[in-house]
Amino acid sequence: MSAMLKEQMVKVFSLMKPGMLFQFEPELDAFLEFLIWRFSIWVDKPTPGNGLMNLRYRDERAVEVREKVRTGLEGPGLTVAQKIWYCVASVGGQYLWARLQSFSAFRRWGDSEQRPIGRRAWYLIQRIEGFYRAASFVNLLIFLYTGRYRSLIERFLQARLVYGSPHMNRAVSFEYMNRQLVWNEFSEMLLLLLPLHNSSSMKSLLHPFSKDKSSNAGSDESFCPICQANPSIPFVALPCQHRYCYYCLRTRCSAAPSFRCSRCNEPVVAMQRHGGSVDNLAQK
Repeated sequence: MSAMLKEQMVKVFSLMKPGMLFQFEPELDAFLEFLIWRFSIWVDKPTPGNGLMNLRYRDERAVEVREKVRTGLEGPGLTVAQKIWYCVASVGGQYLWARLQSFSAFRRWGDSEQRPIGRRAWYLIQRIEGFYRAASFVNLLIFLYTGRYRSLIERFLQARLVYGSPHMNRAVSFEYMNRQLVWNEFSEMLLLLLPLHNSSSMKSLLHPFSKDKSSNAGSDESFCPICQANPSIPFVALPCQHRYCYYCLRTRCSAAPSFRCSRCNEPVVAMQRHGGSVDNLAQK
């Protein structure tokens, strides 16, 4: 959802100065994440993804002191403090970490020429990031085993995702996705086959079945049948003696050795300048 909103926001500023949004990308990401939090978790509603999966947040601290629950309906939602800390950790934490990383990279704290304080801060950032990744991986293993707290923030706040309704069907229609996949495969196939397609051969193949052969026969033969213009360098195709532009006739004969005349569908074996010598295509 954040990526979709960001794409639309970038389109709004597409006519502005190039690179302007790049300087404020962390602020833009934080603003969009805040909007999602404000209109979902803060008002006790699931996020769009959780809503599709029939999930909601529950305060696990209030449930543990009660009797064992049987469904996901029991238990209250998150408290105000949990919601605020969730925003601070997920939105504010990610923003501050992104800004800190960009600032340290811009100041080149990791270079050996910098002061010892900068290098120590760089090593500290790297160690904190490594520790967070390791803790996230351990939490993922625990989540796969127990099914509780998919992230460290949820584990710290004890905010657990549970069913919103026990009888709600979570089946998602994939009809649109199937159509999109079929169209993508079809377009990729066309992109693969169209460069291999010879338009001259296909046109000559379908020419006998064309309904406008009589109109072509009665058209002005002083114009080139390919570009429909008066030939600047007139050449005639042999043996049918129909006039073409030199470049039109030469390119078609070079692309298809078995090129047929566009007017009479007769094979072209040679070309001759209008009133000049014969240019044998077989010798070429």
